[in-house]
Amino acid sequence: MLKSNEDLSLILLNVGYSELNANWNWKNVHSPFARIYYVKEGKARTKIGDKTYILEPGYLYLTPPFTLHDNECDSYFSLYYIHFYEKVLNKESIFDKYDFPIGIEASSLDLLLTQRLLEINPDRYLHHFDPKLYDNPPIFSQYIANNNKMALHSNIETQGILYMLMSKFLELIKMKSNNKDIRINKSLFHIHENIDKDISIDQLANIACITEDHFIRLFKKEMNCTPTKYINLKKMEKAQLFLLTTDMSIRSIAFDLSIDNISYFNRIFKQHIGKTPTQYREEYNR
Repeated sequence: MLKSNEDLSLILLNVGYSELNANWNWKNVHSPFARIYYVKEGKARTKIGDKTYILEPGYLYLTPPFTLHDNECDSYFSLYYIHFYEKVLNKESIFDKYDFPIGIEASSLDLLLTQRLLEINPDRYLHHFDPKLYDNPPIFSQYIANNNKMALHSNIETQGILYMLMSKFLELIKMKSNNKDIRINKSLFHIHENIDKDISIDQLANIACITEDHFIRLFKKEMNCTPTKYINLKKMEKAQLFLLTTDMSIRSIAFDLSIDNISYFNRIFKQHIGKTPTQYREEYNR
């Protein structure tokens, strides 16, 4: 359970209602923001990893950020959708720290809250359903600009509704650390809290109080990847958000993540994201 003294800052991107006819079919969706769906009618499927979740009426569904997934439906399907992101500055994200349930039974209040969120944000719906057409830097920047234009009372109500809907999922979260070696947990916390710094394997091994070789073997066993690969992944996730939400140059972003070699930054970004930082920022803004 999230502790009352833990900060949580959620920023709304879109909210809308869609009626679809077997045309909600998108593969390899990998967004830096989170999604909540309230299904009204019909059924659809979301595949995350090797698990397939059936999306049914009367339920709320959450897809955490940076979660590779497929969406598909083969008949009529209607839903309310909410896209948002967690604003974090050099601290551990709740999505790094906790495992969230994917689907929970919704109440009548949840539907009213979702409808109210749409009512006070009538122009925040998606103009295109293909993630490639809305999950990109120019469109993302427009979402942020829309937030800055909101009246104070609307912004506060919007935030309140987001927190109320997320509270349903937060009630059922489980700490990821419950399933991991305590030594790896300490190293993960250090990585998440210092992702803007140069993090060495030697540092992490010292935190875990074991040798470097032992640490690397243990980390790979617990996380299914090497420490270096995990550090780079988290740095590239942060880079994505910088590219989407700021006008910082690519060089400045790399330096802010303690990567002095721009060629290396470009290479590892492409390895993790599938395109260079320049392509990622400019592909849809030509």
